[in-house]
Amino acid sequence: MSDETTRGIRVRVESEYLPEESEPAAGRYLFTYRVRVGNGGPEAARLVARRWRITDGHGRVRVVEGPGVVGEQPRIAPGEEFEYRSFCPLPTACGTMEGAYRMVTDDDEEFEAAIAPFFLVAPEGVN
Repeated sequence: MSDETTRGIRVRVESEYLPEESEPAAGRYLFTYRVRVGNGGPEAARLVARRWRITDGHGRVRVVEGPGVVGEQPRIAPGEEFEYRSFCPLPTACGTMEGAYRMVTDDDEEFEAAIAPFFLVAPEGVN
């Protein structure tokens, strides 16, 4: 599990391997991850963009950037939490993800909320 707080924005991520959606013989491993973004700070902030750094088991890095998450740009008020699920395919049985969300306060101040690294590991990826 990953857990990081930046300016009151707490990002927690848990990942899980999806064996029924994976094809190890073809080099296709699918992982799902659940993200909870909570606001423990004093001001509301909108999650406007994401940047993920995905590293596979061979050390190859892929960067994924885009607006919002799962088609949304949620405004998270103090004391509220936004949760979503997504997925990540890998060509290897293990890897890592980390990144940041670009947040904008109601006063138009931008900052990045860090997403601490977390592991993506299929059972065959454990030595």
